[in-house]
Amino acid sequence: MDQSKITFWERKGDIGILSISNDKENYLDEPDFVEIDKLKQWAGEDGLKGIIIRGVGRNFSAGANLEYLNKLAENRNNLENKIIAGKEILNFIEDLEIPVIAAINGVCFGGGLEIALACHMRVAGKSAIFAFPEVNHGLIPGLGGVYRLSNLIGKNAYDIILNGDMLNAKNAKTFGLVNYVSDSKDSFLLAENKLTSMTSDRSIELINYAMRAINNALRLDRDEALNKETELFCELAVKVNSRQQNKDV
Repeated sequence: MDQSKITFWERKGDIGILSISNDKENYLDEPDFVEIDKLKQWAGEDGLKGIIIRGVGRNFSAGANLEYLNKLAENRNNLENKIIAGKEILNFIEDLEIPVIAAINGVCFGGGLEIALACHMRVAGKSAIFAFPEVNHGLIPGLGGVYRLSNLIGKNAYDIILNGDMLNAKNAKTFGLVNYVSDSKDSFLLAENKLTSMTSDRSIELINYAMRAINNALRLDRDEALNKETELFCELAVKVNSRQQNKDV
């Protein structure tokens, strides 16, 4: 097990587990909750096919520690640099070419929800609750939450961000915020099963190609995404054919 700031990293076969651990609520004392170089090192480990991000204990993360945030806000440049560093971490997670699943138990608020939104999928325990409560403190989400939520669920983002109300796991799934809800309070086993089913019988190369194609579809315009998809498909088809011919020799 390795550690960086309030996070711990461990391997379970070809799956990496990034755990947030900071008291009962797993507050984020800083927007850059993990050292980016450490995260890149972990995500680049040989044989890694996917990552699960979870909170230690009963909660995923209650988001920013307001006391620390207020101290950061005393210096605008310092605050802005920390926010930029936090966004770099979440952008890195989102850009990974292996699937990242957030396993969400209990509270998932504010910055915690922004971490979950940067993941490719979200699996919730049946007792999980979600919110962007920033508006109740005169703020808005600051780590890309507005952008990611709006792109994920469209105009329903107005309701969630402006009201600041809590959503239970069932309603979060109805909104499209969550992909799966576990029958138990603990989401980890379901997240692990989902990740294993997507990756265990697949080569890392195939996973990378599939993730690249999906990311292109989400970010590029239609024609460019389709052209990239054709390139990726043809590259894979040639490799599959070459391997088959070598087997037949």
